[in-house]
Amino acid sequence: MRRNRSDHLLAQASPSRVLTCGFAGGLSPELSSGTVLFSTNEAGLASALRQAGAQPARIYCADRVVTTAAEKRALREATGAHAVEMESAIICAVCREQNIPCATVRVVLDAANENLPLDFNRLMMLTIGLTTGSWRWRCSKRLGRSTRCLNSKRRRSWQPKGSRRFWPELLALETTP
Repeated sequence: MRRNRSDHLLAQASPSRVLTCGFAGGLSPELSSGTVLFSTNEAGLASALRQAGAQPARIYCADRVVTTAAEKRALREATGAHAVEMESAIICAVCREQNIPCATVRVVLDAANENLPLDFNRLMMLTIGLTTGSWRWRCSKRLGRSTRCLNSKRRRSWQPKGSRRFWPELLALETTP
């Protein structure tokens, strides 16, 4: 999300808190696929997220998809982060400037020792992101009907362990900003 759009949306909505949620790549070898992580400086949000089952972590916001285990290992050594994602930095910066409590919540999709089945950076379009058509075409061209392609398809509908309980519990918790 671009900075000016984040500024505008947050100013317009005036939220009492913001959660930026999604998926991340694991950088720490101890984290398995399905682990729910969070990062926040706000004590009330941290407490609520812990109660809901998330683990505190250092989450690095990258400008590209980290696709190989070797890249993940190098990024872990360079940053000390537990996981990597691409969306939260701008949102969190705007929230800090506007004094809005904010947390980044991510579910580890691919563990540190796993390579992604595709180089998603090649599929990214500058202004609109990953297109479904380009994903399907690349998947069928490179992977055919292989197990890796089927695993990618399953991951899109994948339900991380404990997530059926995590989100309702988190939303039910009362926290004060």
